[in-house]
Amino acid sequence: MNKIKVLIEGYARENAEGGWDASSSTVLIESAGKKVLVDPGANEKLLLSELKEEGLGVKDIDIVFMTHYHPDHFLNIRLFPDHAIYDGDTIYESDKETMYEGKIPGTEIEIISTPGHAHEQVSLLVDVGGEKYVVAEDVFWWIDGEQKTDTVEELMDLTDPFVKDPFELKSSREKVLEVADWIIPGHGKMFRNPARN
Repeated sequence: MNKIKVLIEGYARENAEGGWDASSSTVLIESAGKKVLVDPGANEKLLLSELKEEGLGVKDIDIVFMTHYHPDHFLNIRLFPDHAIYDGDTIYESDKETMYEGKIPGTEIEIISTPGHAHEQVSLLVDVGGEKYVVAEDVFWWIDGEQKTDTVEELMDLTDPFVKDPFELKSSREKVLEVADWIIPGHGKMFRNPARN
């Protein structure tokens, strides 16, 4: 059976310099005997600490997966110099690129195309004992303290100041809400899909 755990709850807050302090949610999925780390984030100290809490080191991770290529999601890939990096359709290993589709190779983790926030963005669908978890990094996200997940309308109307294509993002949100029981956002707490209540 697949397992899923939010190692790091993503955060995003404006700082005094007019910029952002932000690091993505980081998720550990175990599927078909493989440990998949999704979006290692930007906070190195926190990531290494959370892996240690799980009794894991960098070398225990089998797959490093990127949902999209924004720095608050990918900066910590530097901690995995000997790992191939996977995204929604390609495995990058040194100077070699291998294309794939459907599921992360060797796992039961399904890939869902969810562009809008970023053009290349994907989400991951993981079945855990009949419950459908969607790792929907930045399809949904909140500035610290602003998370609202009570209604589908709140989720659909959520403002994204960094959106690349608002029409694609709306479609991606609908797609996630159609399949998910639980949603893991890019920044904020995992929440139950209100369409399932």
